[in-house]
Amino acid sequence: MAPGLQLIPWLTQPLVLRDVEERGRDIEGVIKQWFTFVKPNFELYVEPQRKVADIIVPRGVENRVAICKGHSKHVILFSAHNVLAMVIQYIQRILKEKSTKHRAALKKLGSGAEDEPLSKGVLILDHTPQFRGMNTIILDVATSAEEFIFYFDRLATLLVEHAMNNIYFKEMTVETPIGNKYNGLIATGEVSAVVVLRAGAALETGLKRVIPDCRTGRLLIQSNVRTGEPELHFLKLPDDIDKHDSVLLLDPQMSSGGAALMSVQILVDHGVPQEKIVFVTYTAGKMGLNRLTKVFPDVRVVVCTIVQDFEERWIEKKYFGC
Repeated sequence: MAPGLQLIPWLTQPLVLRDVEERGRDIEGVIKQWFTFVKPNFELYVEPQRKVADIIVPRGVENRVAICKGHSKHVILFSAHNVLAMVIQYIQRILKEKSTKHRAALKKLGSGAEDEPLSKGVLILDHTPQFRGMNTIILDVATSAEEFIFYFDRLATLLVEHAMNNIYFKEMTVETPIGNKYNGLIATGEVSAVVVLRAGAALETGLKRVIPDCRTGRLLIQSNVRTGEPELHFLKLPDDIDKHDSVLLLDPQMSSGGAALMSVQILVDHGVPQEKIVFVTYTAGKMGLNRLTKVFPDVRVVVCTIVQDFEERWIEKKYFGC
């Protein structure tokens, strides 16, 4: 073996032999090039990512040449294939496997869920005469768009107010305008909200009436037309949402619970504890509620009305007119 060749990693040695035997280069020049360019770039760009990367592609989509070497935690592509096509195929296969497992898990969660009693964490608004009167107008197909929006905003305000009963408070004493002391309560920290687009925006007027300065994040979750699985398309949350004392999650309809599960999981992934999440919805199916509370037992759900499972989403169409 030529001097210095043993210093080159085993993965690069075949390339050195190729340059010497097939390209007529001298070994000293190859080794000098390796230590001058290849090794520094490897240590700068590739080595730090090896422990966490699934795929490392030198020169990205520009690389269309050179063996495919597999490792337990990553795959490094150096070979005579269309690298971009290989990456796409790999990602598609992993996503398909994940999708199959996810659908199986949802199906398992749904089996028998409609027959189980609701969790104590599900809080249903009292059906007072005022509530029933507003609900009648909202559900009447003959109600005009203006009337629908007016009464739905009123009901949304009641929903958010009821949700506020489930955030954390601490005692506080204040002085009244006539000089008396009043022992009351104040929220222990910041209360923020996350709107599940686009239907969740219908609850924002009620939110702003109750918490005018509430910081708001947004999620866009849509169902895959082929599999029915929820898919995240857009995410924007307050940077410090994990430090907020309570987070209201707004979505006026919950049917199967797939989107609700994903939205709660996103908040948990961003550091929000389950017990600090309050899911606010107008209607919900029993299966969806039981799925959500089975996976996240510490999440509280505030709902107006329990409806049939898999009810078609209609509120955003009526509220926004499209």
